[in-house]
Amino acid sequence: MSQQVPPVSAVRVMGAETEFGISQPGRPGANPMRDSARVVDAYAAPRGLRSAQSFWDFSAETPLADARGFLMHEADAHVSQLTHLPDAMPDAQYLANVVLANGARLYVDHAHPEYSSPEVLTPRDVLVWDRAGDRVAEECVRTLASTAEPVNLYKNNTDSKGSSYGAHENYLVRRDVDFDDLAAALLPFFATRQILCGAGRVGIGRSGEKPGYQISSRADFFEEQIGLETTLRRPIVNTRDEPHADGTQWRRLHVIIGDATLAEPATLVRFGSTALVLGLIEAGLAPRLELADPVAALQTVSHDLTLTAALPLADGSTLTAIDVQRLYWDAARRAAGPDPDPATAEVLTEWDRFLTALAREPRELAADIDWVAKLVLLEGYRTRGDLAWDDPTLALIDVQYSDVRREKGLFHRLESAGRIRRLTTDAQVEDAMDAAPQDTRAFLRGGVIERFAPAVAAASWDAVVLERADGTHVRIRMRSPLGHTREAVGAALHAAGSADDLIERLRADHAGPASLD
Repeated sequence: MSQQVPPVSAVRVMGAETEFGISQPGRPGANPMRDSARVVDAYAAPRGLRSAQSFWDFSAETPLADARGFLMHEADAHVSQLTHLPDAMPDAQYLANVVLANGARLYVDHAHPEYSSPEVLTPRDVLVWDRAGDRVAEECVRTLASTAEPVNLYKNNTDSKGSSYGAHENYLVRRDVDFDDLAAALLPFFATRQILCGAGRVGIGRSGEKPGYQISSRADFFEEQIGLETTLRRPIVNTRDEPHADGTQWRRLHVIIGDATLAEPATLVRFGSTALVLGLIEAGLAPRLELADPVAALQTVSHDLTLTAALPLADGSTLTAIDVQRLYWDAARRAAGPDPDPATAEVLTEWDRFLTALAREPRELAADIDWVAKLVLLEGYRTRGDLAWDDPTLALIDVQYSDVRREKGLFHRLESAGRIRRLTTDAQVEDAMDAAPQDTRAFLRGGVIERFAPAVAAASWDAVVLERADGTHVRIRMRSPLGHTREAVGAALHAAGSADDLIERLRADHAGPASLD
């Protein structure tokens, strides 16, 4: 008798990372590392949170571990990869780190302030806590506006001068899935996913040296199919093997190929479709197709606003980006079963709607996808001003679209005018700035910051180190992202009157604190 395969679902442990573009008005030579540290401090200081480099617990980080089964030697790594050795980084004195009451991490990463959301379980929750990060960034800008050195932050991916910075995604994936099979199934999906969730960009080429407009802001910066690096020779599938969980059961898929999306429907489909594809791969149900050259296909798709370019496959046939995505959607729809859970049903409906409209007329999705919304906006300026694609005005509009200030950012103004569809509410986002998700370990991480911040000596994704009243330390290990939830530890957390009290309550409940060596 064959074993029944459970339905594929969009419910999965996942999270978002956003490196914000940063500038100091009128001072193009300002040190971005220093300004990024000022951004972190601007949020941490009023809340009494420690933002020192040493606050983050780097002991569990393994950025040189490769999912293909080897460990890169430190001598062979670019300095940007040595994130577990912060003292080796340039301008290390500016590597501020802080954990927020919502369970997120706010820190300096590669000369940018980065907000890494807490772990969540659904694409809807990604929207809420990712959007909370945008509001955190906006608050930092407002705090620094009254200083002698104000800064601006942008949720984008390139400065159009040849530099790019990431909007990464993280998904928990079963360890028993062969990584080669995982990568093979993801390459066609990632090369074409941008039609659903590209941010759009003025200019073709890394520095925008060729006039035009493209679907993805990141596509021109990728050079490899599979690899460990994230800032040089960027790969479509990243092999960093740093699970932040029990590594015998799980791997964390670190996705660096995505654009920073502002339109909430696009973010929903970006995370939801990827979660479903990972479910297909785990179940052995992913479409079997191989692009002849995934990197070339990635850039072909980005540069083709008609969405009709024929992408060569390894077998000599061709498919369009819409064809490829439809194959994945068909497989996900079948694998989700006749009665999918609400999160899965919503993603399948939106993914299907996107593909149907993209095949008919992409401009129908101007309220849903950033690259379409931005294209329609720019075409209006071009028509009114008779502007060519290399006119500097259009590049400025491109940047202004992503300004985090709600009164300045063109995205926010379009959304406020009802021209971009919103799925969250202000109340949800404001709550998520201070409250952690209740159904992952982020609940305890954020909770101890909210209740006992002065006693938190260090923190990471899978541990919190508390200082007792006698000066000794206790590490609360959280190897399971699905542990230490409100259901598991909420009573102990809220009843505790001190960090010492919490430690004893958790020990009594067998929640797992262990003394440091």
